[in-house]
Amino acid sequence: MILLRTLLAIIRLILFALTTITIYGLLLITNIFYKSKTKKVERGIIYRRSIIRLLHYIVGSKIKVYGEEPKESGLIISNHRTYFDSIVILKNILGYPIAKKEVASWPLIGNVCKTTGVIFVDRENKTDRAKTRNKVLKTLKNGFSILNTPEGTTHVKPTTIHFKPGAFILAAQLGVPVLPIAVDYKNLGDAWIGDDTFLPHFIRCFGKWRTEIKVSYLKPVKSENPEELILTSKKLIDDELLRFRKEWN
Repeated sequence: MILLRTLLAIIRLILFALTTITIYGLLLITNIFYKSKTKKVERGIIYRRSIIRLLHYIVGSKIKVYGEEPKESGLIISNHRTYFDSIVILKNILGYPIAKKEVASWPLIGNVCKTTGVIFVDRENKTDRAKTRNKVLKTLKNGFSILNTPEGTTHVKPTTIHFKPGAFILAAQLGVPVLPIAVDYKNLGDAWIGDDTFLPHFIRCFGKWRTEIKVSYLKPVKSENPEELILTSKKLIDDELLRFRKEWN
């Protein structure tokens, strides 16, 4: 059984790599005809969405969706279980996700992220965090959504942990809405925590025939008070996470 699950996961990983390389190659070719860096990134975001949609078919994810996807741009906030969270959320939404700097060094995935609008941050470096805030500010001012996981780390606790305030402060200053999203996995072992590395985690998660996921698009929150944005969006996400687990149990 373990051998079959490992084989299934490896086949899926190879298919994912081939699909990504093909679409990424097309992006690089079409980018030759565009001089504007902004235009290249915008096209990269669209190509990334194509990769994500195909990835869900490849890995066998089964997503149950609640609510309506946000139609307006703003600060998308979600809880954090695994690197797969953003792939669930960005299946249809076009936005700029924030990711830890280590992702940039991942083979293939890092290269794709660099050309498809991912904003990298070194959370331990104050100077780098300041640069990231400026990038986020510019992106929000230009009318694009930012996807942020304000917990800053993955975990398997039933509700969210402390939210870092930086992105909420920018949302309050600019008057853009916070768009809370709750995402969770039926199998708690799908969470990427501790010293887990990419390949063992991928095999464990996607060696299953199906990976069951719930995602809920919650009502937008708007306020000039960052603390109110944090408390309201946190409660909305927490309530939904508890509902998900109750349904699964």
